Amino acid sequence: MPSAIYFHKSVLDGIPKPLSLLISNISNALKIKESEWNLIKLYKNDFKLTFLLYPDFDNYAYPALQQSITVDLQKLSHRKADYSNSDNPPILHRKETFVTESYPKFRHFKEITQEGEQAGLFENTRTIGFKTNWERLIKKKGYELDTEGRLHKKTEDSSPSFATEDIDTIYRHKTAIDRDSLSAPMQILAKHGYFSGEYSVLDYGCGKGHDIRELEAHEVDCIGWDPVYQPDNDLINCDIVNLGFVLNVIEDKDERVETLKRAFSYADKFIIVSVMIAGDAKIAQFTAYKDGVITRNKTFQKYYSQSEFRYFLEQTLNDDVVPVGQGIFIVFKDKLEEQYFLLKRQQVKRKWQQLTQRERKIHQKVVSKTLIEKHAELFDDFWALCLELGRLPAIPEFEFSEQIRRVAGSHKKALTALLDFHGKEIFTKAKQARKCDLLVYYALGLFEKRKPYLHMPESLKRDIKTFFDTYSNAIELAGEALFSVGNPQLIEALSIDAYEELQHGEFEDGHHWIIYRSFLERLPPELRIYVGCAIQYYGDFEGMDLIKIHFTSGKVSLLRYDDWDKEEPILIERIKIKMKEQDIDFFDYSPVYNPQVLTNKVVFQSNGKE
Repeated sequence: MPSAIYFHKSVLDGIPKPLSLLISNISNALKIKESEWNLIKLYKNDFKLTFLLYPDFDNYAYPALQQSITVDLQKLSHRKADYSNSDNPPILHRKETFVTESYPKFRHFKEITQEGEQAGLFENTRTIGFKTNWERLIKKKGYELDTEGRLHKKTEDSSPSFATEDIDTIYRHKTAIDRDSLSAPMQILAKHGYFSGEYSVLDYGCGKGHDIRELEAHEVDCIGWDPVYQPDNDLINCDIVNLGFVLNVIEDKDERVETLKRAFSYADKFIIVSVMIAGDAKIAQFTAYKDGVITRNKTFQKYYSQSEFRYFLEQTLNDDVVPVGQGIFIVFKDKLEEQYFLLKRQQVKRKWQQLTQRERKIHQKVVSKTLIEKHAELFDDFWALCLELGRLPAIPEFEFSEQIRRVAGSHKKALTALLDFHGKEIFTKAKQARKCDLLVYYALGLFEKRKPYLHMPESLKRDIKTFFDTYSNAIELAGEALFSVGNPQLIEALSIDAYEELQHGEFEDGHHWIIYRSFLERLPPELRIYVGCAIQYYGDFEGMDLIKIHFTSGKVSLLRYDDWDKEEPILIERIKIKMKEQDIDFFDYSPVYNPQVLTNKVVFQSNGKE
């Protein structure tokens, strides 16, 4: 652990007094209870420390991390991470190194370490940081763990061998592939409108430069750099940095950390980072090497789990991350940009249509029907924005504000006339829909435990004033909504009501409701929050066709088919998001001989497809 120093709380009395006092003052200031930590991590290269909680430190051979509280003394901030429900938490080894020889269980801890050394478990220390890799290694070495975490030899040992550390050559450049379309992270950026010409892009580790050539063809301000293929290009700061599938081919963990930090330093607004995600079945096909594998082409691959990579990003950059896809995350440096992005994800683009026709009032208005019809395009644009915002737009929010004010006198007079012209019903529904979008946005922010923003976009300030009066009211309502989705009975009851209203999808009493993806926006805010919490772990349901809401198990599944336009599409991918365990299962059905055919597609087309 070269970049940090760790020690048990029992050592506090033996460390220099100023350091001991600092730790005590910080824990008191942040109201961190004695029961909330038992190890301290001091960073060598950063002015910060972390309080770590391993509840089974004394009683289990290789205890799992339950909670960490990282304090950044330079930024005067702290963040808390909870691993109590994780299937793949960080694991602690060599416990005797964290205590002194006078600690009651020092010799016991040393015996545990000696057992592990004799079994060959510490030959590649980079492989054992998380529970999944640790247990996989134990199994490959032919051992199993008892209830206290002690090792026992299995009767049959067919474990494959590990590659030696002095493998001849690893060919990183062979991991660069030829593409005929944008890479997955670049496609995500395109979908969110980041290639409109307003943002500059640095592709850090661009490989052969296929993405850069495509962006240049669309006149995007971009530059690519790669240590093999484009080493002479200048590295300059850009709004967006893409670090696409680079970290997973670096066999040295410290170099991975430095690469991520260096790439992030060139981002003015945010970095998008992607790695390969794979399960045990795929990893088992290759030869283990360090904390990854060696492929047949002598390239290195570090396959992550979604939660493991998220932890790596959060710990390395000490910031919140936003999952946007499988193995793809965004880390925002510009917090205003982060709020725009997250808010836009929850703002549904609705197509408002006039549902009723009524007689126009004949009495004279300041802005007449004739005037509206004469300037139809101008008033249509203004009306569309009013419906999108669910409120009166401010002057900076409407591109043609000067023109509408010249014709109508003010924004308020224009809206009053349009309400009389179109009727109030649509605008009332638009206000309610917008309030629901904001409620979902704030609830998901609470779920992610995001730190309060120091600055807020002006448009969001107007939203809060209009729909909630104050920020504290918005957070209180969002908190109540978020808390409510933990009630399985409520989730089922809301699903029943929504299903009866929409008459859409596959519904099974007491178990689940499957809907087509575009129907999510038509659900009550609590159901949108429930699904949204699950999506937070994965990233996005773009490209998926169906969403399966499990009522009682705290799970949401995403299903993708080969061609939705077919009469009977074939299931090719299923993603099960387990919120209680904070983990994701990926199922690939593409190579299955007996494909799963969707024979009841008609129920997902009822009441209108997207």
